[in-house]
Amino acid sequence: MPVPVVRLTRLQNATGECVVRLGVRLLDEYLEFLAGRCRPNTVLAVAYDLKVFFTAVAKSPRRVCPADVLVFMTAQRAGGEGRLQVAEPGAGVSARTLRRRLSSVSGLYGFLLARGDVSVNPVPRGLPTRRERQRPGQGVPLVRVPRTLPQVLEPGEVDALTAALRTHRDRAMVAAMVLGGLRRCEVLGLRLPDLRFGERRVFIAEGKGGHQRLIPVSPRFFTEVSACLDAERPPGAGTDRVFTVLKGPRRGMPLSADGLDEILDGARQRAGLARGTCHQLRHTCLTQLRKAGMSLEAVQAQAGHASIEAGAHLPAPGR
Repeated sequence: MPVPVVRLTRLQNATGECVVRLGVRLLDEYLEFLAGRCRPNTVLAVAYDLKVFFTAVAKSPRRVCPADVLVFMTAQRAGGEGRLQVAEPGAGVSARTLRRRLSSVSGLYGFLLARGDVSVNPVPRGLPTRRERQRPGQGVPLVRVPRTLPQVLEPGEVDALTAALRTHRDRAMVAAMVLGGLRRCEVLGLRLPDLRFGERRVFIAEGKGGHQRLIPVSPRFFTEVSACLDAERPPGAGTDRVFTVLKGPRRGMPLSADGLDEILDGARQRAGLARGTCHQLRHTCLTQLRKAGMSLEAVQAQAGHASIEAGAHLPAPGR
């Protein structure tokens, strides 16, 4: 049986929505199913995980067995020549990345199993132990992910990073994260009607998992975003997104995630900082809110966390 060639492509349907395909029938049918119940970013992430997996195992979906999954795990951990998305030469992907990829593959086979396309899910639920007979289902997880705390910036580091930014647009985006706790995708997804200047609030229409929320943000954000709209926004921009590209062939188009990351990378280098990612800026905000005395429930609402347990790592007020 010929080995299918997996190529990730992005198309647009009749309504203008992005459609992700891999060029393999079973995989594309799963992505189509997934698009009806998940956000576009989730579908894209799953598609990339499946591309990595089937490129590495070089088998059709029906021929994959548990041994292929275990070999894939070893290869992803070890890295090396020909491996996709490795941290550095000779190094493999993180445990979190590996766990996510196995979850994507397991979800695919759960779908195929429910349809009757395969008879078993080749992704093991865990490895058996000597206690398995007495306590079924208590095996060792395939991937152990260490529980680490998110890094946060000191006030001086935030000031240095902000001073290294060159435009009102860039300072507004950083303020949204470090003073409002927005995620990167939420910052880039902001539209002009989402800004409530009179209330000093921002409406998050495209939050994680499709959840919406209305949150307060510091006046500093609205000062910078007002200056951006007045002095920097290209006239006749073909989008209602707040943050657009300011120069080059994509001028006036929505800023991409890669574009925002590039802006922060440059600012960190100019400021001489080793940290300052979008995720770290967001958690800096949430940590400071908790230290200032905000309850966990209020922090959960500000952050858009689905569970209050997501903020359990935050310090107690006054610490």
